[in-house]
Amino acid sequence: MPSLEEYLAAVPDDRAERFAALRDHIRALYPDATESMRYKMPTYERESGGWVALANQKQYISLYTCAPQHIASFKTRYPRIKTGKGCINFRARDKFDVADLEPVIRSAMDFVKDVR
Repeated sequence: MPSLEEYLAAVPDDRAERFAALRDHIRALYPDATESMRYKMPTYERESGGWVALANQKQYISLYTCAPQHIASFKTRYPRIKTGKGCINFRARDKFDVADLEPVIRSAMDFVKDVR
């Protein structure tokens, strides 16, 4: 498994700026989050159990949240941007305001898993 530094260095030039902007936005919202390679991609976790992860895929950058409720508001606002069950896949041609990801990131990072 590559280190965080190796992973970031391998992001292609045409995606590096967007990847860095997404990473910076997550870290600005949650400076206390732990950054690791837990899921073989840059992952940001809080002690409460909330997390998000970023991945450089073949054709896009993905933001993983692991639950559909976290991305619901973004899907409504940007219906043409491809999503999965709990992730958003950003292609180079996708136009969006990074600030519009704040509710997505907050929902996932503030999520506390019920472990009854």
